[in-house]
Amino acid sequence: MTIEKLLIANRGEIALRIHRACHEMGIKTVAVHSTADADAMHVRLADEAVCIGPPAAKDSYLNIASIIAAAEITGADAIHPGYGFLSENAQFAEIVEAHGIIFVGPKPEHIRTMGDKVEAKRTAGALGLPLVPGTDGAINDIAEAKAVADRIGYPVLVKAASGGGGRGMKVVPSEDQFETLMKQAGSEAKAAFGDDTVYLEKYLGNPRHIEFQVFGDGKGNAIHLGERDCSLQRRHQKVFEEAPSPVISSAERDRMGGIVSKAMADMGYRGAGTIEFLYENGEFYFIEMNTRLQVEHPVTEMITGVDLVREQIRIAEGKPLSVEQKDIEFHGHAIECRINAEDPRTFAPSPGKVSQYHVPGGMHVRVDSGLYQGYVVPPYYDSMIGKLIVYGRTREGCLMRLRRALEEYVIEGMKTTIPLHQALLNDPDIQNGDYTIKWLEEWLARQEP
Repeated sequence: MTIEKLLIANRGEIALRIHRACHEMGIKTVAVHSTADADAMHVRLADEAVCIGPPAAKDSYLNIASIIAAAEITGADAIHPGYGFLSENAQFAEIVEAHGIIFVGPKPEHIRTMGDKVEAKRTAGALGLPLVPGTDGAINDIAEAKAVADRIGYPVLVKAASGGGGRGMKVVPSEDQFETLMKQAGSEAKAAFGDDTVYLEKYLGNPRHIEFQVFGDGKGNAIHLGERDCSLQRRHQKVFEEAPSPVISSAERDRMGGIVSKAMADMGYRGAGTIEFLYENGEFYFIEMNTRLQVEHPVTEMITGVDLVREQIRIAEGKPLSVEQKDIEFHGHAIECRINAEDPRTFAPSPGKVSQYHVPGGMHVRVDSGLYQGYVVPPYYDSMIGKLIVYGRTREGCLMRLRRALEEYVIEGMKTTIPLHQALLNDPDIQNGDYTIKWLEEWLARQEP
């Protein structure tokens, strides 16, 4: 099957990224947008555009009926969900396919399995992925949960089975606080996700966050494209990502890459996916799988030369993977800085009109952003307004180029996190790649107000 027209069920830089890949493949694009995004760059560039509702995401980008109607009105053959919004909604994938439209993403059953953290952990263990010690599934009985905590040792982590972003998650340092914190985690999970189901796992003190990019053809073949280090996080939100990780050896990459690609082949996985691990003392522990394209996918593209969106579309058309594992070579180093419309110190949102705009250029510098001079950043959505991705033959060379690119990057009319990234690059720990998932919040706490 050949896709001739693709509807992009997203907004911002990822919508523009998908549009570009489509046009390079000769595929026409349909942009859907809320009234707040009528002047967005991807809307301007798409072959067709359909307004699907008012600014609130629930009435537009999460409105399945409106998106399906837009696809049918425009005659789109396929829908690409991007990331966020409906990208990991199994029901949406099922509805798309039930309407005879190609869903550019995994099989609905795999989205559903990996979207439930308890089921994902159970499935990952069955597929041979290393797990954090803890409960095999959901556990709501206090006495039984305490027994598990005693067995694996404190501190332990109580986590919501549904959702993410740190909500419904509590670190329990000792037995005397167990019952109180477990109940709090369940209450938070119920309020945030409508589900108070929790599970238990060993709390790792100071790990790194390492994720592997995988691709499957849905027919039992799968490959990996190496790892990304996403340890620089604030409130469980990634800020700065790099590939390869400064602490993973090529032997570890090959070993874990082989494990994750075999797991995806055994699963019959289709399309792009990311398997996320905590890494501590030389050991990997599975935490979750994202059944979609990641925000940080460009760093993988930079070091492998593989266009991940093009590969997603090819696989959705039923074609085989364009590369085999033996074809994947890793060259150099890439770093991505997420640029947010936020105060770089307080992180308060800072939407507004872009009064001046200049992107950095030069060899191996990439900016993924839908901004342009005169554009008004709306206040209704995620604050990320762009990504600066830089490549170098070495990590040191990459850092030097990134420093230069940040100096050139001009966004006026609002506060951005560009100064934050500039400050981070001056820290010896970042220069040496010596950081963990706790590092950024501890660093921020040390900065003068």
